[in-house]
Amino acid sequence: MAKTSTSTQGLRAAIERSGYYPALVAEAVEAAIGGEAIRSYLVHQETTFDANEVRRHVTVLVLTGNRFIVSHTDEQAEDTTSPTPYATTSTESVKLGRISSVVVSRVVANPESYTPGTLPREVVLTIGWGAVSRIDLEPAACGDPNCEADHGYTGNSTADDLSLRVSEAGDGPETVRQALVFAQALSEATADVTR
Repeated sequence: MAKTSTSTQGLRAAIERSGYYPALVAEAVEAAIGGEAIRSYLVHQETTFDANEVRRHVTVLVLTGNRFIVSHTDEQAEDTTSPTPYATTSTESVKLGRISSVVVSRVVANPESYTPGTLPREVVLTIGWGAVSRIDLEPAACGDPNCEADHGYTGNSTADDLSLRVSEAGDGPETVRQALVFAQALSEATADVTR
C-alpha cells in the first residue's frame, strides 16, 4: 500500500491503513518531521518471504520544504537477543541539497503500442544522497590479447542509498501512480535547491 498527499492527518491515516504497527511508525515519522510542513509523502508496506519466514516491513518517505525523510520499520522473530518478537524502526533526515540523484525506472508492457499517460506495470524509485555507495571493481585490461601486464583495476561507484519497487500486480495501480507522484515532487524539490 502506498499513499501520497500533503497533510499530517493524511500521512497518519496512510500509516494506519498500512496496518503495520501504526503507533510505532507514526511516532517515529512525526518525531523526524518535527514542525515542518509536509509537501508530499509515500507509505509503502511490503511483505517478503525469507526462507521459511514471512516478514513485513514498511517504508515511509516524506518530503518537507527542506528535507527528505526516510523511515523504515522491520519486524523480527524472537532470537538470541530477544525472547519475544520485536520491531526495529529507523529514520534518516537528509537535506534536499544533499540528494544527488532521483532515478525513476519504469517497466511498460508492449512498448511498441505505448500511449502517453498509461501507467507502467512497475516503478523502481532509487534515491542517492551519498550515505551508501556500491563499488564494482574488475581487473583492467588493454586491447592486446597476449598482454600479461598488470593494468590495475577499473570499476564504477554507484550511489545506492534507497531503492523502492512498486508494481501493479503486487501493489495495485494506485500505488504505482502514487510512487510516480512522489518521485516527481522529490525531483522537482531537488531541482529547486540547485537553482
